[in-house]
Amino acid sequence: MKVLRGGGPRSMAARAVLPIDTKCNSRPAALAHVVALDRQGQTATTRSKQRSDYQRKTMPNPSNPLLYLFRSMAKHRHLIAAMAKREVTSRYRSSFLGFTWAVLQPVFMLAVYTFAFSEVLKGRWPGGTGSKAEFALVLFAGLLVFNVFSEVFNRSPELILANTNYVKRVIFPLEILSVVSVISATFNLLINLVVWLIFYTVAIGNPHLTVLLFPIAILPMLIFLVGISWIFAAIGTYIRDLAHVTPIITTAFMFLSPIFFPIEAIPERFRPILGLNPLAAIIKQVRDVLLWGRGIELWPYVWSLLTALLVLVLGFLFFQRVRKGFADVL
Repeated sequence: MKVLRGGGPRSMAARAVLPIDTKCNSRPAALAHVVALDRQGQTATTRSKQRSDYQRKTMPNPSNPLLYLFRSMAKHRHLIAAMAKREVTSRYRSSFLGFTWAVLQPVFMLAVYTFAFSEVLKGRWPGGTGSKAEFALVLFAGLLVFNVFSEVFNRSPELILANTNYVKRVIFPLEILSVVSVISATFNLLINLVVWLIFYTVAIGNPHLTVLLFPIAILPMLIFLVGISWIFAAIGTYIRDLAHVTPIITTAFMFLSPIFFPIEAIPERFRPILGLNPLAAIIKQVRDVLLWGRGIELWPYVWSLLTALLVLVLGFLFFQRVRKGFADVL
């Protein structure tokens, strides 16, 4: 038994166990086999390096990122719609009740919150009628906003990691993954809204016409979520621990947002801090249009919209800047 030495790393395992009889004519064949393994290893390494270099060179580097963003969304709108549809249907495909779960989950949560806060904690919302049903509707209106935030935010760090096959395809627009995630969460939001409207009609009466303003009121949140998803998806690709941090942040946002209490209940000296919470103003706007029959307050809404657009642009710029290294860490 004799061990051959030298050559590339890929053929080391083969050489370590390759028997060569020095007394027969099998040695030339064995040497040819080792050389072939060397070439295969060098070829695979070269192809991987060439693919990585090609990805870096072909990454978009637009002079107007915002214009490129809208063009990319318009160009791949059919792909976005197909992927969002597949994500929604795959969530309930293998279950026995299917899409029924999309309705049962918010109904169950509404019943739990009604019992816990109305019967056990005897909660009443300041400025309301004091009814138990109204208190449950107020809470659930706040949870409409929080649930869509929680779903997108918690998924963001693993968004690229769960789609590594797309990273290796140079022509695939990775930026649409965050948009697909937000659209999927918006579907659940609409289901929850329908449940809320049915419960409101049964318990209180016909909803206010300002309900039609709900899409406008929730728009800054959806824009904000796309931008924040880009940021956390990019960071989560390099720092895997981020997936364990986002649930903690989500829990903190739930109790620091005016979901279980009105903004007026917060001491005056702490309200400027609450103003830094991007969910606070949107939750108030949603409650105004759904419950109280009020229109959208102009300046708080404009501020929320501008903040969301800023996060969208910064998130897209950050994602485009660091995506060049995705293929190297996956």
